[in-house]
Amino acid sequence: MGGLLASTLVYGLVNSVVLLLTSLGFSLTFGLSGVANFAHGGLYLLSGFLCWLLMHRVGLPFPLAAAATVLLVGLLGAAIYRTVLMSVRGIVLSEVISTFAVGVAIVEFFRWKGFTTYDFTLPALVDGSVDILGVTVDWQRLLIVALGLALTGLLWLFTHRTMVGLALRGMSQDEYTALSVGIESDWAATLSLGLGSALAAVAGIALLPLGIISINIGYDVLLIALAVTVLGGLESTTGLILGSLIVGFAMVITGNYVGPRWSEVVYLAAIVIVLAVKPSGLLGKSKELEDRV
Repeated sequence: MGGLLASTLVYGLVNSVVLLLTSLGFSLTFGLSGVANFAHGGLYLLSGFLCWLLMHRVGLPFPLAAAATVLLVGLLGAAIYRTVLMSVRGIVLSEVISTFAVGVAIVEFFRWKGFTTYDFTLPALVDGSVDILGVTVDWQRLLIVALGLALTGLLWLFTHRTMVGLALRGMSQDEYTALSVGIESDWAATLSLGLGSALAAVAGIALLPLGIISINIGYDVLLIALAVTVLGGLESTTGLILGSLIVGFAMVITGNYVGPRWSEVVYLAAIVIVLAVKPSGLLGKSKELEDRV
């Protein structure tokens, strides 16, 4: 197999799972509460800096710092709903503006505090590399693939096979019926924001060791999550996986055959094209405009 083709296949799959893991928290929050959490990128960035601070300023070992970060960011996500979103719940534009403002505040706070150098990195969970189809892949990326697939499977089981997960799905599908059978909407939304934020932290801790913790990555992660979830369909787990595969392979193919600087254009183009052609996404269930009128 040709070297470039093998590299495209291997890194296309790896990149697809990276995008899946990056977008999982955003998709879960919307799927369970109907809230598009535009603070997702800020929470992702916060998880990297918080883990770094717990390691270097508090002195915690990396595993303990990582676990504490996931817990704290999850609690922060729940707190964002209780303090920011609860009063505007159901007003979609206000929800978007509020969460986006929180995300920008987090990102710009770290910029203001001077967290803009190349000193901020997280250690790899696993060192070393292995050859696959003649392509060298580091164990960190393979661990990310395993983690992304495992979390996707576990979350599907949680939302489809547990009482809590089914209650949350019921709330997102028909809030009034769910309320009539005793499911409390604010509790459901708080839990979904907390879980989605914790997943953003897991993604940050797993992915940020691949490079430095850059301020602008907070905005990039939000755009990637939007592209993948919009492409696949905001309510669909299968759509999320499909969207990750399409965008992931498209970015690698563009980078290999056109130029690395063009690969980031792919997810921006995906948002524009899908919203213009099929706003509900490939597997989304939201009705198109002509069906609603």
